Amino acid sequence: MTAPDRVRVPFHDRHEAGALLGEAVLARLAADGTVPGTVVVLGIPRGGVVVAAGVARAVGAPLDVVVAHKVSGPWDPEFALGAVTADGTTVFEPWSGYAAGVDEEALTDLAAIEIAAARDREARLRAGRAAVPVAGRVAVIVDDGLATGATAHAACLAARALAASRVLVAAPVASRESVDLLAPSCDAVVVLAVPPGFGAVGRFYERFDQIADEEVIALLAAC
Repeated sequence: MTAPDRVRVPFHDRHEAGALLGEAVLARLAADGTVPGTVVVLGIPRGGVVVAAGVARAVGAPLDVVVAHKVSGPWDPEFALGAVTADGTTVFEPWSGYAAGVDEEALTDLAAIEIAAARDREARLRAGRAAVPVAGRVAVIVDDGLATGATAHAACLAARALAASRVLVAAPVASRESVDLLAPSCDAVVVLAVPPGFGAVGRFYERFDQIADEEVIALLAAC
C-alpha cells in the first residue's frame, strides 16, 4: 500500500517526516487490525533511525535497528550491486551479475566485507543492549527514503528470518521502482510521496544533515 503525494515535499527534516510517517503507519496498522503491543519498529541506520523514532512514538512500539549495508561496485561506491544485513542476509540486484569486472566470487567477497561491517556497527549502535525480539511481532522497517530499495529489501528478508508475523516497509519518500521491488517481499509498503524523476533521497528534504552514531545510540536508548 502506498499513500503517494499526500504531504508537502520537500520535508523540513527527518523529524517532521517521521511524525508524518508515523500517522500513516498507525492508520495502516489500525486498518489491518493489528493488536497494540505486537509491533516493533526497526530503523535502518543512520538517517532511517531518526525517522523510525517518530514512527515508534506514534504507534507506541519499541525501537531497534536493522543494519543493512549496501554492497557497492569496486569502481564506484555509489553504485549498488546489492545489500546485506548483519545476520548474513544478502540480496543482489538483477544487474549485479552483468557488472563489468565483478564475477560471483568477487560479489561474495564484497558481501562478506559488508556483513562483517554491519555486525560491528549493529553491536556498536545497540551499546550493550539486547536486540528487541522480532519473532511473532509485526516488524515495521523504516528508512528516510527508498531510492533503489536494496537495503530495505535485505532488511525485509532479515525480519522474515527472525520469524516476524508480518513485515511492513515505511519511508517518507520512495521511487516507484523501489516500491515495485519491495511489494512482493513484504506485507505492505507505506510511503507518503512517490515523486517522478526520483534521483537522490536528500533532494526531498530541506535539511538532510549527516547523522552521527551518537545520535542513533541516544535515540535507541530513549525509545
